[in-house]
Amino acid sequence: MGDRLPLALAATELPGDGPIAVMHPAVDADLSALPRDRVCIISPLATVCAHFQARGFDVAAEPAKDARFAAAVVCLTRARAEARALLAVAMSQTDGLVIVDGQKTDGADSMLKSLRLRMEIAGPISKAHGKIFWAQSGGDLSDWALGPELQPGGFWTAPGVFSADGVDPASALLAQALPEAMVGTVADLGAGWGYLAAHILTRDVKAVHLVENHDMALQCAHHNVTDPRAQFHWADATVWKPSHKMDAVVMNPPFHSGRKADPSLGRAFIAAAARMLQPHGALWMVANRHLPYEDALAGQFAKVVDLDGDARFKLVRAERPKRTRG
Repeated sequence: MGDRLPLALAATELPGDGPIAVMHPAVDADLSALPRDRVCIISPLATVCAHFQARGFDVAAEPAKDARFAAAVVCLTRARAEARALLAVAMSQTDGLVIVDGQKTDGADSMLKSLRLRMEIAGPISKAHGKIFWAQSGGDLSDWALGPELQPGGFWTAPGVFSADGVDPASALLAQALPEAMVGTVADLGAGWGYLAAHILTRDVKAVHLVENHDMALQCAHHNVTDPRAQFHWADATVWKPSHKMDAVVMNPPFHSGRKADPSLGRAFIAAAARMLQPHGALWMVANRHLPYEDALAGQFAKVVDLDGDARFKLVRAERPKRTRG
């Protein structure tokens, strides 16, 4: 974005005052071309909001229903339906210019073609393997607006949420492996739309803490997990600190940062689980079989048990965390 946004702003004109929404920017997005004191970051990701808030920006998981913006910059996401829903919000809650930016790999070309069928588009400018273009607000994209929806399987999901089309097979495998005798307080790290938490709550547990970075996923989880023992936390699971130690942690950790595989995310989840567990607590984890988590598990837990899994996924139970402080 940093390469393209100054070019777009030189070719058009922002309103002289009023808030500017920047929707779904990457955590490393260069926003220096915008007037900093007018920018509001809109992102469903707790990690992104925390990053920009620490740098003095106003942030929100989603715009308030009655919020109005003088202009908006929409950063396209990989999920086409999610990007369309984002544009529907921008068009309906902006009074002026709506700028759309994205990489070609994020569907910038196809989105440009779709929008040209609906409204007059200015630009585009192509640079750094992406495109930026803009239009005046007011175009009716209400048919693109989407939120949590009830799926045929009985669960609520939404565009852009992990495993939005159905139950993730790795999570299903882990759910089958969980013991019936689970008790106490459990943390579900990276809880998504609540599939694992719903299964855990069929046991005689005291509470389940759903910790999820993606606000829309957590909204879906509120639909899917209505047990009063459930507690919901919009937070980065790798730094979330419970008020007391957990008896168990369950997780199917993410392993992508953007399009790139990033096993360090899973290793950070493992370290977080060890920090939050009671000395007698246990971690139950599923992961793609090729991911190199063995050293991280051995470094954080005194006992690691391979539960076999299947050809695609490994199942692990880890006991006796070595680091119980923090």
